[in-house]
Amino acid sequence: MPARRKLTTFNRGRAIAWLHDGVSKCEVARQLGVSHSVIVRLNQRFQTTNNVEERPRSGRPKKTTPREDRFIQRQALQHRATTCKVIRGQLREATNINVSERTIGNRLHDARLRSRRPAVRPLLTQAHRRARLAWSRRHLRWTRRDWAQVLFSDKSRFNLYHSDGRRKVWRREGERYEDDTVHERVAFCGGSVMVWGGFSLHQRTPPVPCGRESHWSTLQGRNSCPYCLADPAADWPKRRVSG
Repeated sequence: MPARRKLTTFNRGRAIAWLHDGVSKCEVARQLGVSHSVIVRLNQRFQTTNNVEERPRSGRPKKTTPREDRFIQRQALQHRATTCKVIRGQLREATNINVSERTIGNRLHDARLRSRRPAVRPLLTQAHRRARLAWSRRHLRWTRRDWAQVLFSDKSRFNLYHSDGRRKVWRREGERYEDDTVHERVAFCGGSVMVWGGFSLHQRTPPVPCGRESHWSTLQGRNSCPYCLADPAADWPKRRVSG
């Protein structure tokens, strides 16, 4: 007897048409490669509902209730860095329900919550926030002409071999140690150089290599002052804003 399997909607229609033409159920089952019982049930369903589509199934019942699902979501939203293992323990302690970590993850996925690497930003205290807000308000109505007189400056490090950020590669199973998928590491990135530079609306300073002994304020003052104190008729800006 052929293995029992599901029929596509197209083949269900073919089976009903063959049955209406007088083809036996056994012959229809043989032509479609399914068991005789599949054709019998299909014909019974068509006689009852006049439809070849399968009736919706309830499926396996969920082990958690909607209230417990909300508890899981609330724990993830209140403690963003928590793990499924921790939430599972909290759920078991609160409701005496024992589920797997996979179930916890599925409930979070149902709520459109996914585990992602957090974005990175500088640590800002309340004093920092107040100072930045005050600075923004002071410069809110600056015009293009005002900003044209500002020199923006910053410094950046350039590594000899690769950047400091995380890198990923595409690989198949068993290719972990292939030359194309291995990240070769050199101590201290093989050496690096720190470079200072500045720019305004129309011009920029030449790059200035920074020594390890160079303090930021000293470095900025020594290299930006010649441009900020330039002749008033010159194109160079008269103000300085550090990056």
